[in-house]
Amino acid sequence: MKNFNAVGRRKTAVARLYMKPGTGKVLLNKKMNFQKRIFYPFELTNTRGIFDISITISGGGLKSQTEAIWLALSRSLCKFNKSYRKILKKNKLLTRDSRMVERKKYGKKKARKKFQFSKR
Repeated sequence: MKNFNAVGRRKTAVARLYMKPGTGKVLLNKKMNFQKRIFYPFELTNTRGIFDISITISGGGLKSQTEAIWLALSRSLCKFNKSYRKILKKNKLLTRDSRMVERKKYGKKKARKKFQFSKR
């Protein structure tokens, strides 16, 4: 029995995933509550209920956390079986989305928005 570990990132969300063969038990931040959306890579590869998963997620919102978990799950499934790579790659689950929030610049209200200008 081998464990499969992976890290997934999206915006500021970081998901650390620990996967091992088991009965399908899922722990998300040491709790049993989780969303149905995080199982998308399992549904594509027909491996739902085969692994016990422990996920630690921090930062970001719900959407970016979900996508970080998808990336971590996809990476660990590829470690488990190389043939899943083609399916996951086709559905764009193995690509790290590098888009981040642009930083705020000095002299401006936000990254690009300027302060209100008054001529008189």
